[in-house]
Amino acid sequence: MGWLDAASGYQVRLGENGRVQCRNGKGKLLSSVPASLKDDAQVVRLRQLAEWLTRHEAECLAAVDGWMTRSLPVPVALVAEAWADAAWAAVLRDLVVTAGDETGFLRDADPERGLGVVTLDGETARVTADVVRVPHPVLLDDLEELREFGAELGVEQKVQQLFRQTFDRPEPASRTGKSSVDDFSGGKFQQLNHALGRCRTLGYPVRGGSAVYSAFEDGRVVEARYWLGSDYPEGETWTGELRWALEDGTALALTDVGPVAWSEGMRMASAIHAGRVVEEAVPA
Repeated sequence: MGWLDAASGYQVRLGENGRVQCRNGKGKLLSSVPASLKDDAQVVRLRQLAEWLTRHEAECLAAVDGWMTRSLPVPVALVAEAWADAAWAAVLRDLVVTAGDETGFLRDADPERGLGVVTLDGETARVTADVVRVPHPVLLDDLEELREFGAELGVEQKVQQLFRQTFDRPEPASRTGKSSVDDFSGGKFQQLNHALGRCRTLGYPVRGGSAVYSAFEDGRVVEARYWLGSDYPEGETWTGELRWALEDGTALALTDVGPVAWSEGMRMASAIHAGRVVEEAVPA
């Protein structure tokens, strides 16, 4: 962005880091905007623009993350149109997308030529299908190969896809007759507030004493619910079982939980459990 004239001979602009920059009449870049320009019309407009851009980037990120966690079909025309916006392009670039038998890293989008992807063979291909998917990583058969090739290409994904922590479902036999997972039970928090604060930091809502993650899979919403406790907020609490249920509260057997809901539920419980109190071993 170019320089704009402000009061007292100063000039201001919005820097690449999203902060307002200022230089004096001699062209010297200042370390900060002078206090006298705090209410200058140009400075106020630039700060409002910076706030809007931050919100816009967050909205783009949340939208694409939703496409991925739901593995939704996305119109190619929509991706091509969004690509013209730098914020959208930054979030979409380097995502692994699939269309029919074609899988590759998204590198370009054009309304007339379709999407440009780099395949595992290192070839650039054009996707001209009507829709593409941004698969959840647990659904990618070539995940390890894609991770290795992605590292070679130096991909930097803003949406956690390729290097997202995933959990594969155990064999059906080991899930038969079970309705919960206790791998992350018994985690102690000195205060329930500490567990709730960790959920807020990680972005997981808490309802009825459980951290919740809602996954859309097989045409329905499946909620992973990880018990944290519902007693006095300042009191100690211990984590409980991880369960899955439909939106209406109908409990699901582990054999009825899909791969995405399973992976995201385990990921949630693992991340929260990692913040527990770890007792130091007493030397013998």
